Amino acid sequence: MQMVTLDGPSVPPKSGTKPKQLVVFLHGYGSNGDDLISLAPYWADQLPDAEFVSPNAPFPCEQNPFGGFQWFGLEERNAAKMLAGTRAAAAILDAYLDSALKARGLDESKLALVGFSQGTMMALHVGPRRAVAPAAIVGYSGALIGAETLVGDLKSKPPILLIHGTADQVVPFGAMAAAAEALQAQGLAVETLARPGLPHSIDPDGLARGGRFLLEKFS
Repeated sequence: MQMVTLDGPSVPPKSGTKPKQLVVFLHGYGSNGDDLISLAPYWADQLPDAEFVSPNAPFPCEQNPFGGFQWFGLEERNAAKMLAGTRAAAAILDAYLDSALKARGLDESKLALVGFSQGTMMALHVGPRRAVAPAAIVGYSGALIGAETLVGDLKSKPPILLIHGTADQVVPFGAMAAAAEALQAQGLAVETLARPGLPHSIDPDGLARGGRFLLEKFS
């Protein structure tokens, strides 16, 4: 079976030079790459040499097939199905990351993954399973899928920042602490930021903290 290839919008480095870092946005369930690429201008001043890319997830969304995409289905929300779906999408995402880095002549130390919701689930699954750690993972409003598989699957330890609203009505706020605990138990450095009263979204404070984290880890 032919591997699905990912594509989506991108924003070139603000400096006008060849990219020295690559920030990959991973959107949420039912959305598309146009959603998170809108964050690029907020970080372009801090990261003027970074290219921002925001691929569409590989599958049409089962609940929003006209313009919406999903990394894995959620119609059956049991742990085994979600882990299987995450693993299937991870193979596609890994191939995309390998190709994107090679095309730009960059190595893993110049790669950051930034996810929202289901995109965070993908970032937290893929990042620690890559042979060489990305420079950073920033995850908004997400969760860790298949925490029990980390022990056998862990290959690298990228630094991680998790940001979550306390009033999230889609992915429970408690998922942030659960993810941090499981990741830290395997030796990963995880920072967390709770956003009081914030629903399933990204706010200016969370956006600013994410930008500072990326700048710090790329330095």
